[in-house]
Amino acid sequence: MKGTLAQVRSYERSVQLLMVNQFTINLGFYMLMPYLAAHLAGPLGLAGWLVGLILGVRNFSQQGMFLVGGTLADRLGYKPMIIAGLVLRIVGFATLGLVDSVPALLAASAATGLAGALFNPASRAYLALDAGDRRVEAFALFNVFYQAGILLGPLVGMVLTGVDFRVTCLTAAGIFAVLSIVQIRALPARRADDTQEQKDGRRESVLAEWRGIIANRAFLLFSVAMVGSYVMSFQVYLALPLEVRRLGGEGQFGTAAVAVLFAVSGLSTILFQTKVTAWCKARMEPGRALTWGLLTMGVAFVPLLAATAVPVPDGGVGLWLLAAVPPALSALLLALGTMIAYPFEMDTIVRLSGDRLVATHYGLYNTICGVGITLGNLLTGAALDAARAAGVSALPWIALLALGLVCAAALYRLHRTGRLAPPPVRGAQPEPVTA
Repeated sequence: MKGTLAQVRSYERSVQLLMVNQFTINLGFYMLMPYLAAHLAGPLGLAGWLVGLILGVRNFSQQGMFLVGGTLADRLGYKPMIIAGLVLRIVGFATLGLVDSVPALLAASAATGLAGALFNPASRAYLALDAGDRRVEAFALFNVFYQAGILLGPLVGMVLTGVDFRVTCLTAAGIFAVLSIVQIRALPARRADDTQEQKDGRRESVLAEWRGIIANRAFLLFSVAMVGSYVMSFQVYLALPLEVRRLGGEGQFGTAAVAVLFAVSGLSTILFQTKVTAWCKARMEPGRALTWGLLTMGVAFVPLLAATAVPVPDGGVGLWLLAAVPPALSALLLALGTMIAYPFEMDTIVRLSGDRLVATHYGLYNTICGVGITLGNLLTGAALDAARAAGVSALPWIALLALGLVCAAALYRLHRTGRLAPPPVRGAQPEPVTA
């Protein structure tokens, strides 16, 4: 951990602030959101469909507005969008804890989602700009802080929610308020270099910029291929816990085993992300690293697939081991695959953008992946239901393994055909031929 902190200190202050910023954002978010559904259904007594609607509005407003948030960041600057997102989170989180009417809860949930759409593309584009040639290593460190927030947030939230859910909401809002003040005072103003955004002395319209990004075929193919990585990594929160509880039950053992999944995923990233990135960068090109990352994530479901061939014990230690060990191995391999791919993934988006409209590219990329996650989770849920109904427990793991193999093959194809290389700069003249 000392080595990680030393690497962080080697970057300029703005990059350090962005990493702390992301840790704090995730801390505040994950100390509240895992307990929101129980609050809505329990003390507030809302129907299940209303709970789903309120949670869905947050996700929809975030995924649907990523492109707009990225465009605003490229046009208005990164810092204003980061601060605007933080302020919206303050309002949204405080409102979730203080109101009980459905319209107000829907508005608060939408504000919380829109906040993420504003600061996520801006912070990543800012990090890519200020990290310069070291952005792969910077995104590796960024992921360490990201995962640390996810790991610590639910633990803090569990303690606070044990007192009162309102305390959790107001504490989360307070954290974002302090973070906003720090960003206003200490984060330097940055904006994209818009010298290439000018055309005949005038900036292109938003629609023209969006058409240009959509015409970037390599970027779109890369985005679609990477959807699989998000669908697979999300199974730490969906399919793996369901499998643990299917075998281990809903009691204390099932709860503890699910907690182990999250701990394995988060702690392994915190401890090994920078080492994995350094090893990969020294030995392979970005396209190969992405391919190996997706392949590792696909192979992560092999332990679960193998476990379906083992007779389920009636109880005791054997049942506990079968319920806990294969999902934990899968969580570890999913984390490893993410560690391999994530820094190169973020760097590839910048390279495919040609350093032009970086935040907008991040915004569209997040939207594509968000839609993919929604569809992927629906299909995974359907596969889990079909597997139980048909008595074919291997079905979802075969499907997820196949998804990993297909996406890895797609990335390998993009790498081999040179489509992951930066596009030529618009208006650049070919170099003269020399003897």
